[in-house]
Amino acid sequence: MRARATTRYAALFGASVLALTGCFAGPPRAPVADVGAEPEFSGTLSVLTKFAGDPLSPYFEDLAAAYERQHPGVEVELIQETDQSIKDKAKTLTASNALPDIYFTWTGNWADNFIRGGRAADLTEVIGPGTAWGKTFSKSSLSAFAHKGKYYGIPLYNNGKFMGYNKAAFSDAGVEVPATFDELIDSCPDLREAGYEPIAFGNKDGWPALHYLQQLFAYNVPAAVREADNHPETATFEDPGYLTALRQFKTLVDSCTDTRGGTNGVLYTSAQEAFARGKAAMYYQEILEFDSTTSGGSLKPKDLGIIPLPAPRGAKGDPKVIEGAPEGYFVDARSPRAALAVDFMKFVTGPKNAATLSSPPYGQPSTVVGAVTPKTSSKAVFEGIKKVNGAPGLVGWLDMVTAPEVADAWLAGGEALISGGMSPEKVLESVRRASESAR
Repeated sequence: MRARATTRYAALFGASVLALTGCFAGPPRAPVADVGAEPEFSGTLSVLTKFAGDPLSPYFEDLAAAYERQHPGVEVELIQETDQSIKDKAKTLTASNALPDIYFTWTGNWADNFIRGGRAADLTEVIGPGTAWGKTFSKSSLSAFAHKGKYYGIPLYNNGKFMGYNKAAFSDAGVEVPATFDELIDSCPDLREAGYEPIAFGNKDGWPALHYLQQLFAYNVPAAVREADNHPETATFEDPGYLTALRQFKTLVDSCTDTRGGTNGVLYTSAQEAFARGKAAMYYQEILEFDSTTSGGSLKPKDLGIIPLPAPRGAKGDPKVIEGAPEGYFVDARSPRAALAVDFMKFVTGPKNAATLSSPPYGQPSTVVGAVTPKTSSKAVFEGIKKVNGAPGLVGWLDMVTAPEVADAWLAGGEALISGGMSPEKVLESVRRASESAR
């Protein structure tokens, strides 16, 4: 495996980070991308991924090397970032008009900003549902990146959020796996008494709290109300389910996490490691993390169980929805190498590479039909995707489905709720103000 140069972008690290919507100020230059042309196999193709660090980084490195062997005139330049760093990186590159040929994206408002800003190439002619390439993906994953009837994204993998639990820890504590939110809270004292941190939780980056909140909002607030509140022009945040969810989250933090360690100062990866080492009984994690938590630590695949975050009794929303969304890639609408970018991503999402992506140690469940099977994927990843596919609906990440100003208010509110700096009522009030200012 060889190192990849990123000098072309190094000077941009120190640039100030703008709100994503602010990155599109001024009229964009006319797009030059011709995604349906015959690719010219020469020159440098730049790719911004969310695969930095072990065990993920070798995946794109190996693909890049294999593609270069097939096409000796092409150099694939990887810019590999983490889940946290890619947010700032994407904003900086956008503001500097230096987006790479291919770049990672979430769904929701995050993706729509790039589309509306003229930064994402229209891929309908090559990946629409009726095309040969489009037919290789699940329809729901393609639709997640659609906008006004056109298709812009290349869905790489699907994702969902689940409460992972250590079966041995529950056995040691003599408690049943919780089926409701109240049972989850009630299990925590016994798990702590048995020597385990009940739930490993690190919120230094702010967004882990939002994952809990969004799932609880889905349980407590009707879907139509949440959808309206995602858009500042129709938002009111008057439904009582929001306060109910905020209070439930505060109860979970106070009862089940290590508040003495200062949750807001703990890295998300530190919480993951605590669970992998067998120090914690539970850890709220994405499917993408299942294989990581059982790779190299004391937690073995057979000891990992997964359940959706248990729903409260009598929830007024939908107790069966699961938080999650596919994640994928855009082609820069201004890229003169758009056809080559499409060819590379066809290579990335081919059946063999899709199966590799879905297998340990990567465990990223591909959106390519047939790639995730009991033979290609670990038991937990296969089970997680079955649950995601069987859910009546998915609710997107809270910081991706709404305006940036509102997302920032939720981030600050979650941190303040954890620390005790704000009450649930004050948090909701701050979100209302942010939403009103974003209109």
